Amino acid sequence: MQHSGHIQKMRTSLDGGDAVYQLPIGDDLVLMNGLVGRRITLDFNGEICCANCGMRTRKSYSQGFCFVCCQSLARCDLCIMKPETCHHHLGTCREPAWGLDNCFAPHIVYLANSSGIKVGISRKTNIPSRWIDQGAVEALALLEVDTRLKSGQIEMALKEYVSDKTNWRKMLKNEVEYADLPTVAPELLGKISGLIDKLGGKMLDNEVLSINYPVVEYPRKISSLSFDKTPQISGVLQGIKGQYLLLDTGVLNIRKFGSYHLGLTY
Repeated sequence: MQHSGHIQKMRTSLDGGDAVYQLPIGDDLVLMNGLVGRRITLDFNGEICCANCGMRTRKSYSQGFCFVCCQSLARCDLCIMKPETCHHHLGTCREPAWGLDNCFAPHIVYLANSSGIKVGISRKTNIPSRWIDQGAVEALALLEVDTRLKSGQIEMALKEYVSDKTNWRKMLKNEVEYADLPTVAPELLGKISGLIDKLGGKMLDNEVLSINYPVVEYPRKISSLSFDKTPQISGVLQGIKGQYLLLDTGVLNIRKFGSYHLGLTY
């Protein structure tokens, strides 16, 4: 079977507690779970087209955009990576209407076990996909706030006590240092109760969500694959976790190569 076209990051969902992956490639949406255990080949033909304007670009910026769009789109601004620096209220947002739709919407502050315990934020509508994209094996929603800025401010406060990063190598090798999230959560929230009251955070009473990934064998050693170095990448797909394909020849971060034109054969 063959598919070809420009790709974007894999779409994710949960079926029960199992992560489901679909790869957008051209006009097709390929269920990747069904390819685990099979040999696949991905060929890059050298063409990259901006996910926003469609123009060809020699390099992909911000995971799928040309340089001009990267400099003009709000979704590519620094405040997306650092939500506590949101400047929409100052009238300097690159796309005010986009900001209203995406940054002035309910956001969730959460804890997750990925490589170890971490704090993170996400739009409410992007749960649980956000957790799957990060390779979390467990996640617990803590608070709901009404803007991205507020979620970023709470995350910054919690970063004094718990990391906001995932060790991606440990995550891919499934070397997870588990924390008891329901036990840790009230301790952390108690440390910033004043800020939560000030920002109007709504406490959530959710259970821990466990996520299973379609993996038959985790890599013992991490070797990163790149279309920029090797236009053809082939191997037995041993699993999928986060936005990574775990091949017996190395690991491939699909999200990194958004807007690349690939051929997929299996």
